[in-house]
Amino acid sequence: MEAQDSSFFDLGDNTALVCVDHQQYQKMVVPQLIDLGYKVHLGLFEEDVLLKLKTYSYNVVVIYENFKGSSPENNPILRAMVRRPGAERRQHFLILLSNQFATNDATSAFVRSVDLIVNIADLANFKPVLRRGVSQYRELYNSFHETLKAVQAI
Repeated sequence: MEAQDSSFFDLGDNTALVCVDHQQYQKMVVPQLIDLGYKVHLGLFEEDVLLKLKTYSYNVVVIYENFKGSSPENNPILRAMVRRPGAERRQHFLILLSNQFATNDATSAFVRSVDLIVNIADLANFKPVLRRGVSQYRELYNSFHETLKAVQAI
């Protein structure tokens, strides 16, 4: 199965944006997202990714730390995501694919303002790591999102 890069999403779809320009890593991540029921868009260029983030509200955003030769400190996609207002940022489950940080390293994830880190060495296990991470995220932020919906309805 391939990412549905030109497709539109239907309301209620689980959606993912994969910003991974390393083809081998992309080929490991995308099928696992599709297996979990996500509709996937690929973001291969900075401008394209930023436009997609303005157009769609993705449930999951996967960013490779070295996207287009960047580092975690100067990654343009990661920087754009963490600069978003808090309520807007919390609509996305943000995953950093890393060569240097360990999978599920909560301290490094916090420092990088992401929800989950997955080390490149663990990409074969991306699906169960993501499933667990999203479950914990939903548990943690459920009341926040419900309160936000109630306030927006007023």
